[in-house]
Amino acid sequence: MEPKKSEKADLSKKSFLFFQLGLVFMLATSLFLIEFKTYDKEALDTGVVELDMLDDEDVPITEQLKTPPPPPPPPPAPEVIEVVEDEAEVEETIIESTETNMDEIVEVEEVADIGEEEEIEDVPFSSIQDVPIFPGCEKEKTNDARRACMSKKIQDFVNKKFDTSLGSELGLSGINRVYVRFKIDKTGKVVDVQARSSHPRLTREGERVVGRLPDMQPGKQRGRAVGVIYTLPITFQVQN
Repeated sequence: MEPKKSEKADLSKKSFLFFQLGLVFMLATSLFLIEFKTYDKEALDTGVVELDMLDDEDVPITEQLKTPPPPPPPPPAPEVIEVVEDEAEVEETIIESTETNMDEIVEVEEVADIGEEEEIEDVPFSSIQDVPIFPGCEKEKTNDARRACMSKKIQDFVNKKFDTSLGSELGLSGINRVYVRFKIDKTGKVVDVQARSSHPRLTREGERVVGRLPDMQPGKQRGRAVGVIYTLPITFQVQN
């Protein structure tokens, strides 16, 4: 009896299949190798930036040295003041003039003072340099003689003009006084007559009499006519 072979054990039937599979594999491998490109690893730029990681290094800490401040400047030398005695002769330093021509003399003309004259205030009769001259005293030569003459002339004038009967009319008794003050102005006229007494009528009488004094030559101070202040006490006694 002839033994039978299994179909699965018959390899000759499948050899052609294996051949085809191998051929396909080889073609695929060849195609892959043809299409595959190789690049230089160094020339390949992948666009990835690589950062070198630095290891933490211990940075040595340097201590900042402080520069010591400069030494203070030496104190200035004390100023020595030399005291020169009054008796000692001090040599003077003569500074020569730098002018080249000292022969020319420049004459400066005197400029006339065109300003306003100084106003002199009124002067008391006792202090005036040149007393006013009362009419009838022109012959007197000295200032004292003119002063005495003027006082006597005024006294005589008042004694003649003053109404002494007012004392009896007013019921007054004893000694009565009227003080009169007036000014002889720059023109010699009697002005600014003021009087005071124990009764208004006596006051008015004193002002009336003195106001009638004649014009005089004005008094002068430093050669200029000024106002002169004169004080006159009038004294009279009422007889009972």
